[in-house]
Amino acid sequence: MVKTDTIAAIATAMSDSGIGIIRISGEDAVAVADKIYRSKSGKKRLVDVKSHTIHYGFIYDGELLVDEVMVAVMKAPNTYTKEDTVEINCHGGVLVMTKVLETVLKNGCRLAEPGEFTKRAFLNGRIDLSKAEAVMDLIHSKNEFALKASVSQLKGCVSDKVKSLRDVILYEIAFIESALDDPEHISLDGYREKLEQKTLSVRDDLKRLIDSADNGKLLKDGINTVIVGKPNVGKSSLLNILVGEEKAIVTSVAGTTRDVIEETIKLNGIGLNVIDTAGIRDTDDEVERIGVEKARKYANNADLIIYVVDASRKLDENDEEIIRLIADKKVIVLLNKTDLEQIVGEEEFMTLVSENKDLRIIKTSTKEHVGIDKFECAIKEMFFGGEIVVNDEIYITNGRHKEALIEAYESMKLVLKSLADDMPEDFYSVDLMSAYASLGRIIGEEVEDDLVNEIFSKFCMGK
Repeated sequence: MVKTDTIAAIATAMSDSGIGIIRISGEDAVAVADKIYRSKSGKKRLVDVKSHTIHYGFIYDGELLVDEVMVAVMKAPNTYTKEDTVEINCHGGVLVMTKVLETVLKNGCRLAEPGEFTKRAFLNGRIDLSKAEAVMDLIHSKNEFALKASVSQLKGCVSDKVKSLRDVILYEIAFIESALDDPEHISLDGYREKLEQKTLSVRDDLKRLIDSADNGKLLKDGINTVIVGKPNVGKSSLLNILVGEEKAIVTSVAGTTRDVIEETIKLNGIGLNVIDTAGIRDTDDEVERIGVEKARKYANNADLIIYVVDASRKLDENDEEIIRLIADKKVIVLLNKTDLEQIVGEEEFMTLVSENKDLRIIKTSTKEHVGIDKFECAIKEMFFGGEIVVNDEIYITNGRHKEALIEAYESMKLVLKSLADDMPEDFYSVDLMSAYASLGRIIGEEVEDDLVNEIFSKFCMGK
């Protein structure tokens, strides 16, 4: 246990609601609460109650009644922080919560820093660092798959896998060191072949985790999606269909959309960060020209581009520019306005974009909502191989974890190189130890204080 002072913060959102919770944690948590709490009878003291019980009463600031409350008392070590913890459930008005917190702080607590409760849970050994980061990801989940991945990581899917890989590596390190220290009793005959098999197995596991990171990031943060096309081809109509309401102005006048419109949507759990851009064309209008430049910029940085084409009109030089712009991107081409006579067909279009292997073409009519249902299937196929399974697979959603896994992977490759070059056994031990340390950073066993502070500073207040 890390002995620390007693902290407090509002643990619920700072907005008017049914209830608000003020959380207190630390050695003096119960004593501080006792100073300001009065039971209905006026006789019950919180220091005398059993752990994990809740009590009705009132909060007083001196002789001034602040609020009617329910107080939960949870005594160490069976709490979130492994410290004595008190949660005051008061009415959820912003002013009421603030007054209760001020009363708590006046009686022996200090205001908690962002993420300090979870930081104490980590420092006191209740959760490892990967689980702590999963708490933050859970709070900020933007879609169903991000939520499931965060819950899975909070339950330990990442930390359990990392620990199992570290156990394998540590065993080999210990065996090599023991054999070098006591060659008379521990033989290394035939060991290189065994070590090679173990190293290949660990390397392959690391590679699978690293490969999952791209999909993991998309599941967590959403797919950055940009809608491009010439003016008046149906881009804004498409956005309105995806969002489910009239977010963009739709007219027959070319150039209606002059700036970007950003929306976050969900398609059966897949998050899309959608940006509708100004129609790409040559224009003398200063405002529209700025919008077109923004469209080009957003297209360059997109995970996915939806290129909307008016299939009832011939392609022109503006289409040629867009095709060059999306040459190396993941693209879904929507041949729109199929309710009208088609001039541009799928075969004709494929000849123009034949070099782009990450491209799908779908015939649509935003006016009649035709072909929109195929859009989700195309996204799953392009990004997730047609299927997303979160419960049974580990997805790396944290950039810090990916970086550590890559370092461990490179270290295991060096072990294989040393084996291939028939190097002495102590060479293996050095690189194995490096991989062991890299993996340790994921769960917080090989991490510096500055990094810990940086990670928890990104948490919300009260968590």
